[in-house]
Amino acid sequence: MTTKTITEKTNLHPRNPHRFGYDFNQLIASNPELKAFVFTNEYGTETIDFSIPEAVKALNNSLLISEYGIQNWDIPKDYLCAPIPGRADYIHYIADLLASSNNGIIPEGETVQGLDIGIGSNCIYPIIGNSVYNWSFVGTDIDENAIQNCKKIIENNPQLIDAISLQLQVESRFIFKNIITQEDKFAFTICNPPFHSSAAEATKSSLRKVNNLETISKEKIIKPILNFGGQNAELWCEGGELGFITQMIFESAKYPLQCFWFTTLVSKKENLSSLYKTLNKVSAVEVKTIAMAQGQKTSRIVAWTFLSEAQQKSWKF
Repeated sequence: MTTKTITEKTNLHPRNPHRFGYDFNQLIASNPELKAFVFTNEYGTETIDFSIPEAVKALNNSLLISEYGIQNWDIPKDYLCAPIPGRADYIHYIADLLASSNNGIIPEGETVQGLDIGIGSNCIYPIIGNSVYNWSFVGTDIDENAIQNCKKIIENNPQLIDAISLQLQVESRFIFKNIITQEDKFAFTICNPPFHSSAAEATKSSLRKVNNLETISKEKIIKPILNFGGQNAELWCEGGELGFITQMIFESAKYPLQCFWFTTLVSKKENLSSLYKTLNKVSAVEVKTIAMAQGQKTSRIVAWTFLSEAQQKSWKF
């Protein structure tokens, strides 16, 4: 009898159910399609080849069924297939952030509303946030196909119908304009901004990523494949991550009372100094930086608010 050793992924949030890796027996029972992609690597560990988009999608499908109660989920070909453990981490850190403004208690329920900037076609952040904390969401994107696919996911999972609403951003150069109204009261915004500043940079990065995965697949990969997929708007924008978040900060200052915490992932550490200067320029009352891990790399969440201490205390979640 062999004893299976489970290594705890201590870089993930303490409440993240994916800290102890994947139980492939359970996941295959949830979604038999996953079985075709699972193999045992040279270390005796069951895994999948993360350079194969179909394998990553099958794994996500299994996780959504077994952990989050989602029975019907799919994304179009070549769209971003977000790795779920990292997305779950962001949601749990948001919960901690809200708790820090609520006497240490995580606010739960549909009255806690989040705004997902760039929901993509996968709808992952709202799915996890609703499943774990029963939060409600507005999801926005500049890609109509992505919005339509999220609509399909929501319609196919009745528990999401009243919890997630969608809005197409019709002016791609804006982030909050056309989306946030004077009547809105979001507890938080959430965003995984485009990382690269050009299509060429995104392709170069994908080639490097896939080359790193060759040790897993043991096969020579001829052309760059984005193992998690991705459309242009999901992967790059003019100005890259720094340009996108800088725009977000300037726009957020126009809606100081409509949102408690504006937040975004910041992948590149070297962008922080410039972002802090911009936040100071727009007179953010409080800024927090939360360290977290995204897959194999270190990332962080930057959160800011324009609410005074008195306004924070009077906020009703």
